[in-house]
Amino acid sequence: MAALVRCAALLALLALGGLRAEQTEEHLKREHSLTKPYQGVGSASSGLWDLQGNAMVMTQFIRLTPDVQSKQGAIWNRVPCYLRDWEMQVHFKIHGQGKKNLNGDGFAIWYTKDRMQPGPVFGSKDNFLGLGVFVDTYPNEEKQHERVFPYISAMVNNGSLTYDHDRDGRPTELGGCTAMVRNLNHDTFLVIRYVKRRLTVLIDIDGKHEWRDCIDVPGVRLPRGYYFGTSSVTGDLSDNHDIISLKLYQLTVERTPEEEKRDREVYLPVVDNLKLPGVEAPLEPMSGLALFLIVFFSLVAIVFAIVIGVIVYNKWQEQSRKHFY
Repeated sequence: MAALVRCAALLALLALGGLRAEQTEEHLKREHSLTKPYQGVGSASSGLWDLQGNAMVMTQFIRLTPDVQSKQGAIWNRVPCYLRDWEMQVHFKIHGQGKKNLNGDGFAIWYTKDRMQPGPVFGSKDNFLGLGVFVDTYPNEEKQHERVFPYISAMVNNGSLTYDHDRDGRPTELGGCTAMVRNLNHDTFLVIRYVKRRLTVLIDIDGKHEWRDCIDVPGVRLPRGYYFGTSSVTGDLSDNHDIISLKLYQLTVERTPEEEKRDREVYLPVVDNLKLPGVEAPLEPMSGLALFLIVFFSLVAIVFAIVIGVIVYNKWQEQSRKHFY
């Protein structure tokens, strides 16, 4: 049975399209991946992943939160990711005793500068630096007409934005889609791809081993060296939030010289043509020649100012002597 599931999952991944086959190569990065039997997870001396809060290691999954009120749990990778292009495949399950809209709250997948910091955003800190993808299972906004929950959304934060929990993150979301992911008898998957400054999220939740588009945002600039993690929280309502696997793939992508210049490294998360309050888009770094010219002409200006100062001082002394005599 396990072999059939793996085969079906492979066929589904191949169905992502000819783009990957023609333009990209993928390599599983084990240092950023979490798979059964979860050896060393949560160990103080070994392992690549840290547990937080109420998260528990089970034989078949990592349970972020149980179907109990007021619980919070997370798991975070210990190794910062320096990949330029990557894909995170998330195998998850959300289930519980609550009926529709009487369950909560969901979970988040993170790529952020800080790790292991609990907070109000699906169990993790607010005003984060990086990317959050949220699987939100409960509508907090009272007048919710055009949106059906559960709902998946994405947010890029430069540290200045606050996630609006009462409005389900709508003021800062980049895009999203409805995803009926609770209490299903088949596997549910989510893929986050970051290639050539383009963020895409795809879902496979219908048991057909077919990927469906959810989010597609160009012009997303994410720094390297951030951490992957996932977190969950329950409040008055609850669910079991289980992570079965996290698999990170390095994508090898061909770039034109123009794309190489465009995709230079950044130091703060930003989305092109979307102004995030508190910070402007990062400036392009100066070339060595430009820096040399700035320093050279600055020194020339300083020397010139000193020479002029000496001349003026000598003239002043000469005039003073004439007045004395």
